[in-house]
Amino acid sequence: MKKILLSLAFVATLGFAANAQNKKDPAMSGSKIGVGADFAFPMGSFGDFYNFGVGGSLNYQAPIASKLNFVGEAGYLSFTTKKDAFGNTFSSGSIPVKAGVRYFIAENFYGQAQLGAAFSTETGGGTAFLYAPTLGVEFPVANKMAVDFGARYEGWSNNGTTSFIGLRAALNFGL
Repeated sequence: MKKILLSLAFVATLGFAANAQNKKDPAMSGSKIGVGADFAFPMGSFGDFYNFGVGGSLNYQAPIASKLNFVGEAGYLSFTTKKDAFGNTFSSGSIPVKAGVRYFIAENFYGQAQLGAAFSTETGGGTAFLYAPTLGVEFPVANKMAVDFGARYEGWSNNGTTSFIGLRAALNFGL
């Protein structure tokens, strides 16, 4: 009898949890557009010459399937060099353009993978292939509005690889 009651309690708990997961928060469903601030911390040989990067980005999400969104993103990042022998610093800019998918692992936690190109704004800087796996959290703060925090490893390949750890804080608006 105890096994039957435990089994029923387990099934009831699963049903309650599944029902709670099916409730749609307006801030978390449908297409969204996000505006964010980006911060980049160079790694490896890139970090030997550059201190940090800062910029902004615009992000668009559209549902593909349950828990899966298409993500398109474009922005601007400016990297500042470390001081040279004369105490001078310089900056260089890039326009990263990315597309990929965001999968919600749990209610507000996601994994994201993007591919794209980083266009240098410097003369002769060229274009690099980029890839960016991300982990983040997106949670509603109002009707059709959510806060989005993500941390990513981003690599830019063009005759060698430049990489950095990127952080993004954004506000997403439901469309």
